[in-house]
Amino acid sequence: MKGTKDGLTLFIDDTCSFEKAIFELDHKMKESRPKQDEPIVAVRVKLGTRYLHDEQIEQLKQVIGAKNRFTIHSIESDVVRREEARMWQTNSEVKAINRIVRSGQVLHVTGDLLLLGDVNPGGKVIATGNIYIMGNLRGIAHAGIDGDREAFIAASFMNPSQLRIADYISRAPDYESDGVYMECGLVDEEKDKIIIDRLQVLSHRRKEINRFERRIQNG
Repeated sequence: MKGTKDGLTLFIDDTCSFEKAIFELDHKMKESRPKQDEPIVAVRVKLGTRYLHDEQIEQLKQVIGAKNRFTIHSIESDVVRREEARMWQTNSEVKAINRIVRSGQVLHVTGDLLLLGDVNPGGKVIATGNIYIMGNLRGIAHAGIDGDREAFIAASFMNPSQLRIADYISRAPDYESDGVYMECGLVDEEKDKIIIDRLQVLSHRRKEINRFERRIQNG
């Protein structure tokens, strides 16, 4: 148990049984229980590598909250549920696709998109993550469609009809009308718009690019 200005942090031993942990926790909570004239204290619970079922979480809430007059701020575990891990894997996966996106076509992927081909005028590519185009981007590209403003769009040759990142939409003056080589589009929060910059800036402005580089190196 550790006290902070925001309340208490409880570290639950993840090497003992849940029954023993909850018994010792109940004893500790009773010793530290706020008095009737004292404010209720917020508690952050850290489970380590322990995973709790719904019934165990309810039991934990009863011991900390209902019985001993604390309020639970959060319950944090280093264990990720299988469904959550699969969803994270899907959302962080780089989808490599070799094709040309022609006028009227829409390519939509979950995760990062690595397109080996062109996006022609009237074509559109959409991704929940970043978009990498090893070719000409002359159509529409929309990265971070679920609201990720940290997403970016990179292309070998960039002359898009429109760039979109999360809820940001580029305007014609934001990029050169005759196109630029090996550039990227990303949101500049200070300017509150999408900007076009050199690919080299990604390693400084977007740490996610390192994940992509590792994937390429590991092949």
